[in-house]
Amino acid sequence: MARPDLLAGRTHAVFDAYGTLFDVHSAVARHAAAIGPDAVALSELWRVKQLEYSWVLGLMGRYEPFWTLTERALDVALAKHPAIDKALRKPLLEAYRDLDAYAEVAGVLERLRAAGLTTALFSNGNPAMLERAVAASGLGARLDAVLSVEPARIFKTAPAAYQLVLDRLGAAREGVLFFSSNRWDIAGAAAFGLDGVWVNRREAPDEYPDLPPRAVVASLDAVI
Repeated sequence: MARPDLLAGRTHAVFDAYGTLFDVHSAVARHAAAIGPDAVALSELWRVKQLEYSWVLGLMGRYEPFWTLTERALDVALAKHPAIDKALRKPLLEAYRDLDAYAEVAGVLERLRAAGLTTALFSNGNPAMLERAVAASGLGARLDAVLSVEPARIFKTAPAAYQLVLDRLGAAREGVLFFSSNRWDIAGAAAFGLDGVWVNRREAPDEYPDLPPRAVVASLDAVI
């Protein structure tokens, strides 16, 4: 059931990219036959290491482009699964540049814009990475802004990263509704003072009950 109440008083709908608009596991899925029985495990570890690198660098006070972390994470995942052909590294990275958008995304963005909201993508991804993903998915015309954490040189969940949303969009906190499939991202947004909608596509347990979302949905089309 749609939740129009979530949009009351909102001026901006802001979306995380990876896992929220784009299916991070679609890269491995395209090459699953060549990868073999370790395909799911490879994809899961690739994602875990990618995020781990971002958090560890943030704690160190260091920054490197998210694409660099994506490459390093894949290298670790391949090293931990020696049965997988290392020649798949290049096609897997190319597939990650052009991830599939979830089926409902385009329609949801169109309906939000028709309702008068500004739509924006806000991601750990560096600008070149996001530009390619948006172009490949055909979502460019449905997004009013594409924002990377790169100007802040720190990844989410740092408050400075979320501050970019307000600064770049000229938005007030109460006007922003933030969407993410990553529970840690929703927790970070809540700590900063943004209302978040957790897109819990995989029916995961709540890991941060002290930093709750405004709502939980199984799919973006439950919002509008």
